[in-house]
Amino acid sequence: MAKKVEGALATNRKARHDYYIEDTIEAGIELKGTEVKSLRKGKANIADSYAEIKNGEVFVENMHISPYEQGNIYNVDPLRKRKLLLHKDEIRRLERDIMTKGYTLIPLKLYLNRGRVKVQLAVARGKKLYDKREAIAKKDSERRIRQALRDN
Repeated sequence: MAKKVEGALATNRKARHDYYIEDTIEAGIELKGTEVKSLRKGKANIADSYAEIKNGEVFVENMHISPYEQGNIYNVDPLRKRKLLLHKDEIRRLERDIMTKGYTLIPLKLYLNRGRVKVQLAVARGKKLYDKREAIAKKDSERRIRQALRDN
């Protein structure tokens, strides 16, 4: 029996650094069998991926899932568009949210929920360079304070 994977299959660590996360939603994802096997082995990268709404459907693009080693002819393109599974009212709400200038949909993590692969999708607004520097300085000062309290 395959080893059970606890926690996230893939996370987008860069997202919280590059974006302000406004709202999150859980979505299913349409995958092929070999993609699921590859995901369970942890062979995915969602760092540069994003989602788009086209014709009332949500697709995630630029998500790299490496081909499964024993997949041979059943393997698909690692960077293909993958459909996200959401209810119509959820899609309409996301569409309304990203109509605002500067907002986009980004996947935060891939994980298993009762044997099904799920995507945590976020409505996010991009940070400016000075915002990123400010966030780094804040984290650094908090780290120093914690260390000083711990040492005393």
